[in-house]
Amino acid sequence: MNKHHFSPPLNFNRWIEEHAHLLKPPVGNQQIWQGSDFMVTVVGGPNQRTDFHDDPVEEFFYQFKGNAYLNIWDRGRYERVDLKEGDIYLMAPHVIHSPQRPEPGSLCLVIERQRPAGLHDALQWSCARCGTVIKRYEMQLESIVTDLPPVYERFYATSEEERRCSQCDEIHPGRDWQTWHQTLSEFHPA
Repeated sequence: MNKHHFSPPLNFNRWIEEHAHLLKPPVGNQQIWQGSDFMVTVVGGPNQRTDFHDDPVEEFFYQFKGNAYLNIWDRGRYERVDLKEGDIYLMAPHVIHSPQRPEPGSLCLVIERQRPAGLHDALQWSCARCGTVIKRYEMQLESIVTDLPPVYERFYATSEEERRCSQCDEIHPGRDWQTWHQTLSEFHPA
């Protein structure tokens, strides 16, 4: 191999076929290359989440199969960015977002840069009623596939009292994403 090349060409359709069993819940994502400057990840649906990601770098989304959307917390309110099949979207650093992939079999290519030491990602859980941050965990992200699940488990292990909103007393439902989304749509219709 030429020393100026990172890898030989990859047949993306074949890679999808070979990894289809990993692109489903509970994980839903797989990183294509390891050890490059870019984290190139394919994420499959269905999944619906209540956590929000604070990414210190840009994220590029290519929704190449099915539809998805991003819940975004911006300027004190929830917003929704729809990603229809075929859409691409470039998101700025530190946009507080929560990818939602309700369609089974949907697939999205997500590209972001590796994080230099000291540049931290965060996962946070917010009140669906008023948007107040309930819990926020910062981390040095090295693997998008393996570093996030322990943070989810840490949040899910909290008590109801630890998940009580300090502003409106709403209790975050933890793993129960249906209840969280129902409250969101009731207080913040799209």
